[in-house]
Amino acid sequence: MVKPADVDLLLTNGTVLTMNREREVLVGADVFIQDGRIARIGRGLKVAGGARRTLDVTGQVVMPGLIHGHIHACQTLFRNHADGMELLDWLRERIWPFEAAHDADSMRASADLTFAELIQSGATAALDMGSVRHYDAVFESARDCGFRLTGGKAMMDAGQGLPAGLRETTKASLAESVALLERWHGTHGDRLRYAFAPRFVLSCSEPLLKQVAHLAREKGVRVHTHASENATECDVVRQRVGQDNVAYFHSLGLTGPHVTLAHCVWLTAEEQRLLRETGTVVCHCPSSNLKLASGIAKVPELMDAGVHVCLGADGAPCNNNLDLFVEMRLAALLHKPRVGPLGMPALRVLEMATLEGARALGLEAEVGSLEVGKRADVTVVDLRGLHVTPVPRDVMGALVHAARSTDVSHVVIDGRLVLKDGKLLTLDPAEVADNARRHASRIVEQVNP
Repeated sequence: MVKPADVDLLLTNGTVLTMNREREVLVGADVFIQDGRIARIGRGLKVAGGARRTLDVTGQVVMPGLIHGHIHACQTLFRNHADGMELLDWLRERIWPFEAAHDADSMRASADLTFAELIQSGATAALDMGSVRHYDAVFESARDCGFRLTGGKAMMDAGQGLPAGLRETTKASLAESVALLERWHGTHGDRLRYAFAPRFVLSCSEPLLKQVAHLAREKGVRVHTHASENATECDVVRQRVGQDNVAYFHSLGLTGPHVTLAHCVWLTAEEQRLLRETGTVVCHCPSSNLKLASGIAKVPELMDAGVHVCLGADGAPCNNNLDLFVEMRLAALLHKPRVGPLGMPALRVLEMATLEGARALGLEAEVGSLEVGKRADVTVVDLRGLHVTPVPRDVMGALVHAARSTDVSHVVIDGRLVLKDGKLLTLDPAEVADNARRHASRIVEQVNP
């Protein structure tokens, strides 16, 4: 378990990518972290009494921690076991049976594997949607390894093809969600926060969705769901409710700055307008959308219209990694053939991975940029590798187009070092891998004997 920080930390002589309002990049600068927050940023900082711990980050970029706006920590055990399928078949034939086979121990193993991979790849926070049961284990994992997590159990009280282990009543779904919220929201220095997570229109009854809309506003928490990921899904939604996904959510009160919608690949012009006018956040998951053959969201057009768009990896079985460097590169390149070479500049992509990710978690006042007073969620990326050399003055382009997650040297979350010189400090990688293999083997054998 992560213990309270007992040292101040000074990062010296780095290239500091602040992502502040002016988007300043400070070369040869220092960042001083104290009591979990960024205390000072500047060149040649002199700390009264001296910093108890100093890391020389010459040749490295000090940047805000990367933030995933949509993941499924419950699915990471099932990586490489659900290839070659479209969304609805993928869910019904593979993912839902796998999720239904989880127990609390396997859920903890999946979460540990998730957060180990996220931290190693420079991520400091994520918005997670769990499975229907055992979500305490996900929070316990994030608590112990020091990760910043906003998440909630999946809510599923309707739909076809649900295994018995996932189907729940409306009353039970709401009761368990509220109980989790009361146990975890705002705990551990507000590092752990709850979000209601109705899975998507096709697995949720209208009474459930209406009550989620009411409770989210009453409790002051986020709503995290999927919308318009797949063309067939959109057709079925129209047949069932007589409206498109986003329009239906809006009619129920499930749009607004406190709502994050994953994917939004197949949007009508009216739905785009609703997203813009309500301030609803969209999470772009390019790898997942490509692997499941779902399509390509019109992200540049959405952002040009004023819609807030972040980045996420989605689940490991539809990616098959949880690496936001991969998502940044894809997001930067994928749209250029349609909108031109200037349509997705590196700065815009970095904003998606930091500032907009923070917005997706409702934490834009606390993380997403390096500014005095904000929580110290910091990633340090070493740009001295051959595959990045030579590094131009525009380090943003190098980070998005050339850097890799293996270039991450240090990660700080809430002022605590959780990765140093590429080595995890709060998780044992060998133990995490062994547990993951053991539990995955049991579940895969159970589902596919």
